[in-house]
Amino acid sequence: MLTRFTRKAMNIIRNIPEGKVLTYGRAAVLAGKPNGARQISRLLHSMSEKYDLPWHRVINSKGKISLKPSQGYELQKALLESEGIRFSKNDTIDLRLYLWQVSFFNTP
Repeated sequence: MLTRFTRKAMNIIRNIPEGKVLTYGRAAVLAGKPNGARQISRLLHSMSEKYDLPWHRVINSKGKISLKPSQGYELQKALLESEGIRFSKNDTIDLRLYLWQVSFFNTP
């Protein structure tokens, strides 16, 4: 059985629009746990495939992909670029342009 936080977080992640990103921390805040960024990371790692979550749209608060090269970094970057997200020369995403601007999220 999924916890309320997990259900809310999954619903939030499912709704990140194509061409936008959300940070782990912001997803956690919206799901009701301001200090739950690591839980979002674990949720994405363990449930993205089973629940068909757009895991690639969740990045860190510095606008960077947290995955390491050869461990998913290249795939995540390619998926984001395919949605029109551009990276700077130092592989950073401009959060002013691409961060999904949502202030609250109602979920059961």
